[in-house]
Amino acid sequence: MLAPLYESVPPLLYGGTERVVANLCEGLTDLGVEVVLFASGDSHARGQLVPVTEQALRLRKPPALEPNAYHLRMLAQVAKQASEFDVIHNHNDYWMLPLHQLAQTPVLTTLHGRMDIHEVQQAFLSYPNGSYVSISGAQRLPMPQLNWVGTVYNGLNLQGLKFKEKPGEYLAFLGRISPEKCPHWAIEIAHRAGIPLKIAAKIEGRQNEQYFEDQIKPHLDGKTVEFIGEISEREKSDFLGNAMALLFPIDWPEPFGLVMTEALACGTPVLARPCGSVPEILENGITGYAHSKISVLAKLVKKIPNISRRGCREWVEARFSIQRMAEEYLHVYRHVARKRHDSYSHRRNFIHPVERSAEWDL
Repeated sequence: MLAPLYESVPPLLYGGTERVVANLCEGLTDLGVEVVLFASGDSHARGQLVPVTEQALRLRKPPALEPNAYHLRMLAQVAKQASEFDVIHNHNDYWMLPLHQLAQTPVLTTLHGRMDIHEVQQAFLSYPNGSYVSISGAQRLPMPQLNWVGTVYNGLNLQGLKFKEKPGEYLAFLGRISPEKCPHWAIEIAHRAGIPLKIAAKIEGRQNEQYFEDQIKPHLDGKTVEFIGEISEREKSDFLGNAMALLFPIDWPEPFGLVMTEALACGTPVLARPCGSVPEILENGITGYAHSKISVLAKLVKKIPNISRRGCREWVEARFSIQRMAEEYLHVYRHVARKRHDSYSHRRNFIHPVERSAEWDL
């Protein structure tokens, strides 16, 4: 299992991909799969850890002068040990794509980011014979020609997300401060609805810092709009669960939107713009409401009490659990291993049938 190096696995603070990797390590271990995780040395996921760097790069002090050098170190380490594994599962974006050619072991790459950027497309098109998994159907749309072998939705650690039967009296925004995430529209929705808004988000990069200064900070008064900053996983459950609704007014092709499922797991409905994967994750009138117009979303705030918070939790339990994600990935591993080598010899019979709650069709 190859994880990004910018955050630990699981992350101490914000980090969607790394949290998914941690959950997958847990789910596969429960299924009897032996997992070896290449990640930062401060990771604590289940399985055997191979530390590529002592500390996650984003929180490292002093900061790494050349962080990309660590990706090349990971590539070299994995290539050297490739024969020890039955399947190599890459979550580290295009940095590990050379493994598709360097390793005899089957390699699977899960894409966690947007696929509509030209430079990113060219990187993946350079490895057309790779095996790729999307985290939503919408994520595939810019690159239908890739060798997609499955779509597996991200799974949550439901035990770590407490269900809250009764909502609080504020709207929530959780994620990162950036123009495509549109916290300025979340502020507009809250103002129009007359409901306080709490923003828990990280700010990273000069462009996003300037965006915060220009479009977010002028609205912060500590009452109608409050900026909390980046919160930990431990704080997330109460922040989301005590909210009336999560605001997700994005303006980009969101590949999945993990925070939507996290909010629903806490019983909190979601108000979102129907970009990217949003229509796959949400169901209008069941888990919240989706609409492209901010003015309409503001009016829909008053309909949030019509949404069953218990129904939101059950929606996630049925579709976005760790168990379901791990089971579906196990079947993808079987497919990739058999496709790469019909006579492939597995050291451990990880392709044995398992009883599944998930339906799967490649």
